[in-house]
Amino acid sequence: MDWGTELWDRCDVIEKHTHSGLELVEKYVKFVKERTEIEQNYAKQLRNLSKKFNLKRISKDEPDGRLTSYQSFLDILNEMNDYAGQRELVAENMLMNICADLTKYLQELKQERKSYLMEAKKAQQALESTNKQLESSKKRFEREWREAERAAQNADKTDQDINATKADVEKAKQQAHMRAHVAEECKNDYAAQLQKFNKEQKQFYFTDMPLIFNKMQELDERRMRKLAQGYILFSDTEKQVMPIIGKCLEGITKAGTNVNEKNDTLVVIEQNKSGFERPGDVEFEDFSQGINRTSSDSSLGTPKGPIDLLGKNRGKNFWLLRKKTKLSPSTLPPFSTPPAPSPVNGPPSPKFGRDPLSYCLKEINKTVKPRISSFRTLRRSPAVTEDFAHLPPEQRRKRLHEKLEETARKLQKEIDQSEALGKMKDVYEKNPDLGDAASLAPQINQTNLNIERLRGEQNKYETWLAEAGGRGDTPRYKSHSFNHSDAHEPLSPDGAHSDGGTPDASSHAIYAEFDDDFEDEELAAPIGNCTAMYNFPGASEGTIAMQEGEVLAVVEEDKGDGWTRVRRSNGDEGYIPTSYVSISLHK
Repeated sequence: MDWGTELWDRCDVIEKHTHSGLELVEKYVKFVKERTEIEQNYAKQLRNLSKKFNLKRISKDEPDGRLTSYQSFLDILNEMNDYAGQRELVAENMLMNICADLTKYLQELKQERKSYLMEAKKAQQALESTNKQLESSKKRFEREWREAERAAQNADKTDQDINATKADVEKAKQQAHMRAHVAEECKNDYAAQLQKFNKEQKQFYFTDMPLIFNKMQELDERRMRKLAQGYILFSDTEKQVMPIIGKCLEGITKAGTNVNEKNDTLVVIEQNKSGFERPGDVEFEDFSQGINRTSSDSSLGTPKGPIDLLGKNRGKNFWLLRKKTKLSPSTLPPFSTPPAPSPVNGPPSPKFGRDPLSYCLKEINKTVKPRISSFRTLRRSPAVTEDFAHLPPEQRRKRLHEKLEETARKLQKEIDQSEALGKMKDVYEKNPDLGDAASLAPQINQTNLNIERLRGEQNKYETWLAEAGGRGDTPRYKSHSFNHSDAHEPLSPDGAHSDGGTPDASSHAIYAEFDDDFEDEELAAPIGNCTAMYNFPGASEGTIAMQEGEVLAVVEEDKGDGWTRVRRSNGDEGYIPTSYVSISLHK
């Protein structure tokens, strides 16, 4: 069934229906545009929300940076930012694949429909013109036939009139004959016009208009198919981002499961442990005995006088349980770095009987100074010093260790650069065409100065660490000798230059053992595992290919450049993008 057969007489209905269908397409395009605006605003608000709560990126060196709860929150913000990107992608795809495509197609349909309506209008105008000609010929035929009838009647009347002459009769008959001839011609013309009209009318209703109506039917069906595709794209566009959105939500779930309250508790302890000992018991102050009284080792009394200061200062050990009070400057003796506190309980030393004043002053120095130092750290922020003496002992040792490791890395980098410059200089000296060896002198000199400076810093930090009660376990690096005047001298085991140009036998043994250790540790132990979330071709030099779902061993963490070093079970090593894998480090 088609419109040309069933709706041959409903041209106005077909025109109205096709116009309504095009309006529906316009409404759907407008609906999708407003939906994309909502998606864009939603994505913008999500990005602003993530940015608002992620204004400060805290590194792992800062207090909150190592807490799993804080890192998980940052991961959630990153996942929400990625989620916002997927919402933007939905809006962009809808605009491109639905709105733009349907708008262009709608313009084509309007032009095509307009051409069909013009064809129908022209056919109708042609039929109306033929009908007018038919009506005109019909009226002429009718008029001429009546005139012919009147002329015939007039001729008969004249013929019967006895007073009419023969000439009058003849004239009346000729007039009647002429009118009859004209009427006959009009009749023939009317018949021809009628035949023409019937033919065109049949062509109009059975051929021309059904063809136009069928074309408009095909146009309307194409419009509905295109609109249906737009409906499907509305859903498919959302489905395309569902896997990525699912991974974002899985990342948020994983961030929640990565929170380790025990680990965070240990981190807080490690970052804030002072290393001080707990205060001892407060001594009994016996005001009934004088300090100059002769006492024996078995006496139950305790000395007074200067020792009273010890008792009074010990009474300030309860600063953890009450409000902080400001100490007057007169009560703060000029002590800087306190020694470890020693308990004061128990019987007095035997030396007290011989020199009670010295004993009391010695006890005051051993007990009061740590308390005053503790009060200072509570009352005001001390000046930050390079040796971290303003920090508690445990935190000072930790920061000095970190500085030693950082200095050792910088030193190794400078040594490697010096070795590279030395090799380049040797190549230039052997092949002058490749370059001027003298041009490398400023770089070599600067590198040597940097090495000497870093060695000095390393020795300085090791000295401070020894004073703080720690031991320096930072690895030492030695540079290899080259056959040029700027080559480095070999290092002694403690990091200083050897006095002679040639090391002795013991130095050779130490270096050999050091090199053997490096050979044994050529393959670093994995620090964790990672699972590939996407395929990576590994086409660049230094990278390694991986497939989605593949499990690799992590050899070196991301240093901030977006690459992680991994190793396969067969020993192949290389770098991969950190964002392509899910990493789990050994605890």
